[in-house]
Amino acid sequence: MGVRVEMPSNQPIVLLREVTGERYLPIWIGAVEATAIAFAQQGVVPPRPLTHDLLKDVLEATGSTLDEVRITEVKGGVFYAMLVFGSGVEVSARPSDSIALALRTGTRIVCADDVLDEAGLAVPAEQEDEVEKFREFLDHVTPEDFEADR
Repeated sequence: MGVRVEMPSNQPIVLLREVTGERYLPIWIGAVEATAIAFAQQGVVPPRPLTHDLLKDVLEATGSTLDEVRITEVKGGVFYAMLVFGSGVEVSARPSDSIALALRTGTRIVCADDVLDEAGLAVPAEQEDEVEKFREFLDHVTPEDFEADR
């Protein structure tokens, strides 16, 4: 769904939504990763490639594909993910980096059911207007909103 800043902590979170259900998965992430995800969502192309842009370029240059991003587990509030490549190779990665790369490559993101059971939040239909307000926020947020105070 997008990235937002959680108040009052000013901590960025990425919010994933179940495609065929009503659960949402909030994952707290760093400001740099929030910016990378927001850039990808908004189609912003930086003058020099960010790390996730570089990895996408390396995949393309080597003829490799990223087939799937899997959010695999959550332990003590820390989420874990796997990058699954076309060759069958799987690489452990942070969910924030994985999501940023998935957005750049058009790769689907899946989440283990037990992770959704443990950390997912169900949003009943009557709260859908709150979700709509969040979507409106996402439409107006900019990457600069995630820059640290100087």
